[in-house]
Amino acid sequence: MEYGLAAVVGYLCGAIPVAWLVARRYGVDLLTTGDGNPGAWNALDQLGARRALPAFLGDGAKAFIPAAVFHLAFGFWPAYVAVAAAMAGHAFPLPHPSRGGKSIMCFVGGAFALSPLPALICGVLAIAITLATSFKYGARVAIFAFPLVQLATDPVEHVMATGGLMTFIGVLFVTRRRTSVPASAGPDAPPTR
Repeated sequence: MEYGLAAVVGYLCGAIPVAWLVARRYGVDLLTTGDGNPGAWNALDQLGARRALPAFLGDGAKAFIPAAVFHLAFGFWPAYVAVAAAMAGHAFPLPHPSRGGKSIMCFVGGAFALSPLPALICGVLAIAITLATSFKYGARVAIFAFPLVQLATDPVEHVMATGGLMTFIGVLFVTRRRTSVPASAGPDAPPTR
């Protein structure tokens, strides 16, 4: 029962279009600007770091909050289901399942709920690399380092579960990149490759 509840709650939280709502506050429709992605990364590109910060925090919270609640109440695996469902809700929100994001910040929020110490270490790594280079590199290195850091603290089954979540993000990047049309293109523009 807790797994089904975790899936429903996670999906519903994930489907809340936080970044889109933040951008609308500033008169920007993320679905028609930038890459057309309604997530935090497009909000960053369109709004700048200060204005996009609530989008990043909100997209992360969509997975963190249900995962933290289910982790405290039922343990790791129901919390993992909540994170996976939140990522699915962010990527395939009803009523527009083809207009979701790539779930990166949901993954990050979920990581803090499922494996706080490795997530904190990777957060510090992201800050250090961002200060030395750019946020783009800091975030990527930290996300890809997460399962490696996790190996030192978590059971291997949890690291494998992280691999499943990361694979989901990878599939979204591959499939959405091949079929996406730039937001600046007209409605009859062909997909980019």
